[in-house]
Amino acid sequence: MPLTIVRNDITKMEVDAIVNAANESLLGGGGVDGAIHAAAGPGLLAECRKLKGCRTGDAKITGGYNLPAKYVIHTVGPIYRNGKRGERELLISCYRKSLELAKANEVESIAFPLISAGVYGYPKQEAFDIAVSVIREFLTENDMTVYLVVFDPDVLAISKGQFSEIREYISDAQVRRQMQLDRERRRGMQQMHAQSIALPRAAAEKKAPAKPANLSEWLARSDESWRSMLFRCIDERQLSDPAVYRKANIDRRLFSKIRSNENYQASKPTVLALALALELPREEIDELLMKAGYALSDSNTFDLIIAYFIDRGEYDVMKINEALFSFDQSLLGNL
Repeated sequence: MPLTIVRNDITKMEVDAIVNAANESLLGGGGVDGAIHAAAGPGLLAECRKLKGCRTGDAKITGGYNLPAKYVIHTVGPIYRNGKRGERELLISCYRKSLELAKANEVESIAFPLISAGVYGYPKQEAFDIAVSVIREFLTENDMTVYLVVFDPDVLAISKGQFSEIREYISDAQVRRQMQLDRERRRGMQQMHAQSIALPRAAAEKKAPAKPANLSEWLARSDESWRSMLFRCIDERQLSDPAVYRKANIDRRLFSKIRSNENYQASKPTVLALALALELPREEIDELLMKAGYALSDSNTFDLIIAYFIDRGEYDVMKINEALFSFDQSLLGNL
């Protein structure tokens, strides 16, 4: 998907480029910087020596050497002091310059660490918010798959209060589900008892539903496909394709497959992301899912988190993905 959050070792990311949170010398250091130099081997350091350093807020590119990535983009984040010395502007520049450099080198996939959020002391949630904001702005005009490599779930913009609300929502739904199962179990036992003392005449006399006379009649009775409903909703809202797939956090190539292939079967996260991008009400989301062969379940954590946001009229796919990440669930998008 265009922007996704992952827990991973950035040196093992199989992407076109990884971003190194470097110091101004570009000669290696601790943390992510040291790990990248160690994994890349001495060739990286030798090339970095030729670059003659890098200013804070700027970015420079080298080869990836022993890394899975073809390139390493080195950017120097600001040291956080009090937030009043241009730190925000410099951090924004780190992401923008790195993305521009990636685009200039025809990079299709790139992985970022959370720049300046380690020993440089930038408040983690603020650093995360800036990263997401700049990357999303870039992706409104460009096609690129961007990974944000995050290890600490507390970094995310989802507040502790909302985390607790979602956890309570999930717990309440699970209790309701168990009560419903208990009621159905009791009802089933009552029905079995009634059937055991009644004459089994009704089942024998019940007529089978009339079958369609031919295929044409069957097709005439069938409803629109999930694709047809999707594109009808897009047309009704007078939206462009790019506006929809970017808001859904899926890439242009996947959306093109959906648009061109009438038999395309998308994954549940993709169908949900598109429904949320269209800001469909719950009943229409359920209908679109049903047409695609899916449903939201009240016994599944992923589904319950989605339902939590839909019930509150919150359709921001990235915000929902932050919550899903916090609960160790798969993310919405082109999966």
